[in-house]
Amino acid sequence: MPESPEAGPRALERVLGAIHCVEDTVLASLLGAMVLLSSTQIALRNLADVGLSWADPLLRIIVLWVGLLGALAASRGDRQISIDALSRVLPERAQRAVQALTALFTAGVAGLVAYHGGRFVLMDLEAGVPGIGVVPAWALELVIPVAFALIAVRYCVICALRLRDVARPPEHGQARPTEGDPARPGERS
Repeated sequence: MPESPEAGPRALERVLGAIHCVEDTVLASLLGAMVLLSSTQIALRNLADVGLSWADPLLRIIVLWVGLLGALAASRGDRQISIDALSRVLPERAQRAVQALTALFTAGVAGLVAYHGGRFVLMDLEAGVPGIGVVPAWALELVIPVAFALIAVRYCVICALRLRDVARPPEHGQARPTEGDPARPGERS
């Protein structure tokens, strides 16, 4: 039985949906753990005048992971903070070109941070820097290069999609997509 032409994109959408679900689950779990652990630590300090010695370092690591996974989730739909001064005055194709350049710049910066984050993790690995308990520091910091590398990849894809839109001739009578249109994630009206 021959596959339909849409089978490939639908399979890709399912894979991306599963990846997004995993990202959201890990992010929500870490956020919940952070709230629970910090509440427990506050209650123990105020009520029993004791605390968990490992809680504060672990909370710092969880904040790092939540921040970077949150940035990764925001990059999913090109929802990072941006300065959008030209979008109202440029024609649509020029807007797409500017968005492509912005995405390319973002990918470059994220790639650079991923590279140097990887160097930082490698230095801690080579130095044997202790982390929390039996977990070495490099393992706790691994989220830095991984998250920024994934952000760079996502923005490379966004750049390619915007360039495709620039190269595509405009269709006459086609309505401009609205915000939230799945064909144009992150578009602002």
